[in-house]
Amino acid sequence: MSTGKPKQSDTRLVVAATTASALMEAKKADNGGSTSIVEFKPPVMLEDEEDLEIKLRRILENVPVRVSNTSGSSAGSGSGDFHQYRQMRRREQDRLTRMDIDYNKRLKMAEFTTRREEKLKAAEEKTSKKRLKRQKKKQRKQEKKRKPNTEEQGEQPKEEVSSEDDGYEEESVVEPRPRPIFNKSRFQEKGP
Repeated sequence: MSTGKPKQSDTRLVVAATTASALMEAKKADNGGSTSIVEFKPPVMLEDEEDLEIKLRRILENVPVRVSNTSGSSAGSGSGDFHQYRQMRRREQDRLTRMDIDYNKRLKMAEFTTRREEKLKAAEEKTSKKRLKRQKKKQRKQEKKRKPNTEEQGEQPKEEVSSEDDGYEEESVVEPRPRPIFNKSRFQEKGP
């Protein structure tokens, strides 16, 4: 990270061009041009670039050191080598178990999502079939309501014409509604 103040290592000898054409010539002939001393300022870094640089530096500083030339648990190896071997073996086993656990977790999650999608698809198909059935039933019901109305409207003029000729009128038959069974004596008070 830059503190804003130039250090001694930041001061460099840079060709200072006074005009654009001189700058172009300086780029073409890298060794020629003015030799005036100018303070070098490093390029200003954006926050994202600084974050990336910090992360990269942290990663490079914290690289794990692995000793891979241990002789293992065989005879002739020293006690220090054996401890290194055991530690490396334990780390590798832990890494493999973590990988297995992660793999199994991802596999189960993938199976779960496929089963869930299948069930959602089946449920959607089922509801769409039922919805279609309800709509058809509703449409038939509406058509039945329309048909008697159109038939009555279409037949009434014919009946009127025929009734005028015959002198006979049809009376609508109204069925009497059944009376509810109600016992009044249960609710009347008994007198002395």
